[in-house]
Amino acid sequence: MWLKAPTNVELLSNEVHIWRENLDNVKPLLEDFAQLLSEDELVRARRFHFEQHRQRFIAGRGILRNILGRYLNVEPSQINFGYEPRGKPFLDESCNQINLKFNLSHSQNYALYVMSLNNSIGVDLECINSKTDVASLAQRFFSPSEFAVIESASDKQQQQLFFRYWTCKEAYLKATGTGLSDLEKIEISLTSEQPARLNIPGVSDEWNLLEIQPFSNCAATVAFTGRDLEFKYWDY
Repeated sequence: MWLKAPTNVELLSNEVHIWRENLDNVKPLLEDFAQLLSEDELVRARRFHFEQHRQRFIAGRGILRNILGRYLNVEPSQINFGYEPRGKPFLDESCNQINLKFNLSHSQNYALYVMSLNNSIGVDLECINSKTDVASLAQRFFSPSEFAVIESASDKQQQQLFFRYWTCKEAYLKATGTGLSDLEKIEISLTSEQPARLNIPGVSDEWNLLEIQPFSNCAATVAFTGRDLEFKYWDY
């Protein structure tokens, strides 16, 4: 499923490309990555209290710039980002002649990146933490029907179901540039046996959800518009 990406990777209009990486694997490249980052990215990196978190931010942004540079055929350091009101990054028109859409997510030392032409897209990745009180969080943030699904499941299934719900909701919110304050408004239909789908009147027909497991003990979802798309999975 996951293949080593070619140097000259090509993204077609009917494709979505998903990239993954363990950020701790690229520590030898941190100095090189830091040279690619803009001043505002470096300022953000310095704000992290823990060195590990700072390093992972630099690695994540360096990898993002390198991936985008392959598609845009520009130097990674020359890529310019803009930011929506809730913080979602997008490519500035000055370096994006192909209408490339992207999104990224990281959890602990893992990172996911998604790329698409023209179609809106978002991704969320979460490492499953067995210590998370998923029942309390689900009762607080999920709809009654979603909470009922989790409450009726075994303890192990509750963990899996909760993080499936969470990544589905957040992937959609990230794709639309909406903040987590709207988490309770996003309803997802899923079961232990059935894949997830959005259950939002007037919206569900436009959006699709793809659940994947890019790393062990992790949940991830890609939310996207468009139909009949082909997915390719790349190792950075």
